[in-house]
Amino acid sequence: MLFVENEPNNDPRINLAIEEYLIKNIAPQEDILLFYINQPSIIIGRNQITVQEINVDYVEEHGIIVVRRLSGGGAVYHDLGNLNFSFIAPNSPDNFHNFRKFTQPVVDVLLQMGVLAELSGRNDILVDGKKISGNAQYVSGARMVSHGTLLWETDLIRVGAALKAKPAKFEGKGIQSVRSRVANITDFLPGSHPGIMEFRQMIIEGVFRGEQVNEYKLTPEDWQNIEQLSRERYHNWEWNYGRSPAFAINRETRYPGGTIEAWLDVSKGGVINQVCFYGDFFGQRDVIELANTLRGTLYEPSVLQKVLDGVRVGDYFVNFSTEELLDLLY
Repeated sequence: MLFVENEPNNDPRINLAIEEYLIKNIAPQEDILLFYINQPSIIIGRNQITVQEINVDYVEEHGIIVVRRLSGGGAVYHDLGNLNFSFIAPNSPDNFHNFRKFTQPVVDVLLQMGVLAELSGRNDILVDGKKISGNAQYVSGARMVSHGTLLWETDLIRVGAALKAKPAKFEGKGIQSVRSRVANITDFLPGSHPGIMEFRQMIIEGVFRGEQVNEYKLTPEDWQNIEQLSRERYHNWEWNYGRSPAFAINRETRYPGGTIEAWLDVSKGGVINQVCFYGDFFGQRDVIELANTLRGTLYEPSVLQKVLDGVRVGDYFVNFSTEELLDLLY
């Protein structure tokens, strides 16, 4: 097995690119171990509807990065108190969907620390019924990735706030996250405890079982390719938001002028196919005109803002502002 150091990098768009680059290009005959710690970010599962999973206002206000990963499963919040591990191995019946094989070294280290951790269900590590680690897998050619989170000392208040989407009715093929009771590993450690990097080192030693750690050092050429991959995929709105499965969303708001209900049908590419407005509001102009203006627009706040900047919203909804309409739509 080879260990790869990410030198260290806290940008999830780079770290996910490192993982993808490794599985596709580096040492195809070797197993690989990678760790990374991300700055505040939300990592969306491959098949999820992004806007269904996040609190858009909170994410924008706090500068939280939203990025889609290649594996399935649910959305997770990362910050500097969250340690992520990734095993790259051959895609074989003994490996794929065998979460126990890849989480056991982590569980063993936790048990040695006095934390009564166990793999529960399909892919979670629990302590006292609370989730401290979620895991997912994906396949690329003859290899696979099994990666997971470890809540070491994560800001759990932010976890709840960032992943709490606006109230809305969604219909679509996206896989919605199931919220679990979560806890930090440090909550179960008596007295003083090691730092997150010391914890990482303990796992490395557990994986290599005291033997010499063989390291692959990323070259300047590797980094150049990783940064290009990061730009092309993980910095790309089309991947992070637009790739969401087709969905319909229904939102409602009450204001002094009445009630407005907005229904949108959004394609897989993130383009608005249809918009309808309902309610007991008053307006001088027919809302069908406004719906036609929005049809064909990318379902993204800055794009919607530009479109609405050229619209007199108050003509359609008396005493209702452009900002209020944008908040209703997104």
